[in-house]
Amino acid sequence: MALDTIHLRGLRQNNLQNIDLDLDKRSLIVVVGVSGSGKSSVVFDTIAAEAQRQINSTYTSYAQTYLPSYGRPDADAIENLSAAIVIDQRRLRGGPRSTVGTVTDIGDWLRLLYARAATPTLGSPSAFSFNDPAGMCPRCHGLGKENVIDVDAFVDESRSLREGPFRHPDYRRGTKALRAYLDSGLFDVDVPLDQYSTRELDLLLRGPQANSSRRSPIPDDYEGVLDRFRRVQLAKDPGSLKGQAKRAYEDVVTVGPCSECAGTRLNADARSAVIEDQTLPGLYDLQISDVAEIIRGWRLGPHDAAVKDIIARLERVVDLGIGYLSLSRETSTLSGGEGQRIKMVRHLGSALNDLLYIFDEPTTGLHASDVARLNKMLVALRDKGNTVLVVEHNPEVMKLADRIVEIGPAAGAQGGHLIFDGTYDELLTADTPTGSALRAQDEARRESRRPTGWVAIRHASSHNLQDVSVDIPLGVLTAVTGVAGSGKSSLIHGHLGAVAGDAVFIDQAPINGSRRSTPASWTGILDDIRAVYSRETGQPAALFSPNSDGGCRHCDGTGVVFLDAGFTDPVQLICETCDGRRFRAATEKYTVRDASIADVFEMTFNEAAAFFDIPRLVATLLKAKQVGLGYLRLGQNLTTLSGGERQRLKLARELTSTAPIVVLDEPTTGLHMSDVHNLIDLLHHIVDSGRTVITIEHDLSLIAAADYVIDLGPDGGHDGGRLQYAGPSRGICQTETRTGAALRRHLDSLQAARACRTPTVTPDSPAANRCC
Repeated sequence: MALDTIHLRGLRQNNLQNIDLDLDKRSLIVVVGVSGSGKSSVVFDTIAAEAQRQINSTYTSYAQTYLPSYGRPDADAIENLSAAIVIDQRRLRGGPRSTVGTVTDIGDWLRLLYARAATPTLGSPSAFSFNDPAGMCPRCHGLGKENVIDVDAFVDESRSLREGPFRHPDYRRGTKALRAYLDSGLFDVDVPLDQYSTRELDLLLRGPQANSSRRSPIPDDYEGVLDRFRRVQLAKDPGSLKGQAKRAYEDVVTVGPCSECAGTRLNADARSAVIEDQTLPGLYDLQISDVAEIIRGWRLGPHDAAVKDIIARLERVVDLGIGYLSLSRETSTLSGGEGQRIKMVRHLGSALNDLLYIFDEPTTGLHASDVARLNKMLVALRDKGNTVLVVEHNPEVMKLADRIVEIGPAAGAQGGHLIFDGTYDELLTADTPTGSALRAQDEARRESRRPTGWVAIRHASSHNLQDVSVDIPLGVLTAVTGVAGSGKSSLIHGHLGAVAGDAVFIDQAPINGSRRSTPASWTGILDDIRAVYSRETGQPAALFSPNSDGGCRHCDGTGVVFLDAGFTDPVQLICETCDGRRFRAATEKYTVRDASIADVFEMTFNEAAAFFDIPRLVATLLKAKQVGLGYLRLGQNLTTLSGGERQRLKLARELTSTAPIVVLDEPTTGLHMSDVHNLIDLLHHIVDSGRTVITIEHDLSLIAAADYVIDLGPDGGHDGGRLQYAGPSRGICQTETRTGAALRRHLDSLQAARACRTPTVTPDSPAANRCC
């Protein structure tokens, strides 16, 4: 029976404090704790890393060079691990050829079906692949896009050839390219181009093919300006261009659908083959829920088994709440939450069991009404005989767990302890941060602020928005809500910036950094700190950078060295020369108020805020404290931060701006319930200072705390994009929208529901666009 338990002894990875833990296999275990407490250190940096390291060690040394490298976790013993499948929030990688269809394998099954059952018959499935020469469009090579010259941006027809009518620097006055047309003798070089005849302008721009009746001979090697630009410039890789050359290219070149395949990526034969009057690219462009409905009606005789399998895969996507996506959607455009659920699709139909599935906050990006469907999937994986390990903050997932483990009690050096191990009911009475947060009553609801003005968005129709007109209030905290794919981001990111003027947008783009990156360098405060030390000591600022003159020579300012251990993974060791402090001794002798720059790197944000007195520097340090990162050390490697910590670090940096409108895209991502309340206090403080805050959000605590709510829906994709509600937050809980129903359940579960005294407000009522 001991083999049915994962034994963990002496876990010391990152901030873990010698934890001992036993986890029952074939159960659903949720790991909780405040951000930075050590949850990820237990689950990902220890359990997942060791499971994957041991699997990789079974391959030959040659094969291991092509596999991810996982170092041995800092632990006394890790026993009885199962093979682990990690489904994290890292964005799906892949170039422009990687789509939802390719990454879920649904595209492969559809190609197989079309190869067997389509009319006309094309034979091999490769004939329907945009990644294979047999099926790809010959013009765009299966990318579905091509670079197009914006003629209006390229040519100024009010100027003559002598004046230089072309805006790209390679074709301006004095260039060899322009001189060829001035000296050709084919044009009146002093007449503005807008006075040329159609035939003359075509000859200049597009070459001689439309001018065969011209009397004067045209040189055999003559080519129009646009043809020449297309041959010389469009053949270049835009990614290789830098600086002015890149800007000049982007000014006159746009990316548009391929003119031959209209963006479908496939050649003419593949585009013409049909099953039940449906082409393959036509199915790719529909949202997945519609594809499932169409294929469900197919009766293809000997191919019905393949149809049944495809339907099952499509339905798994729909069940995970992302049926609004299309199979042609590029994976690089998916959010972290969408990408994580796409990864789940591949495993839900697996016949394997006794695996260890590890999830990183799978409710990220999910509307509260969709969490139940996710929970159903987690239970299904467990009931097939697998161990399911979930890092999560959502109480609805905690309620489902067979067992809850809490790491804490605080973050950073104050965390890393096992402070709870039991059931959800036991957690409700536990004296831990999560237990306290679950028991906490919502604070008394404040009166909604009255807007100081309005920003009008009219007839928004981008993506799936269906002619949405709404007034967004100024001077208040507004939550933009709705299920995933309902049009929230399209409305705010796509239209608000065009009408609101000076606004700062804080999106979900990930923070990237090497092992040289630190919170101090990423937020920009390191420059101010170096300036302080340079001014106070009279030394150059470069001396106080670990990446420049001040860095330890032995470890190159990283604080660690790597020992090559032959055929095994390199071993990371603390640099013995600088003792991991990054700086050389000659640098550390220069101090400010008895603290060297190395001492500053070891300070937390809280300690640094008390140490420095530079207003701009202190403002950033205090913002980090306000978003719950006061415990982070300034010189901590950015790679050791959790996803929630990185999100809040980004928030801290951006909130130092003075833009009158601040837009945040799901700022509660990765936050513990107690940290969400701290964030809400910060957002209210920003509004009280005279600014406007708009959040795109699913978290019900933040929605309840907002002054105003704009709800889109009712569902995702073409079933969304409609205004469901716009008004005070107190009013939405009286509606039958999905957000309103979820908010009522949330307030009831906290025993803090209060009867809304405002009448029911609908989008078309007079109260819809004003605060009561």
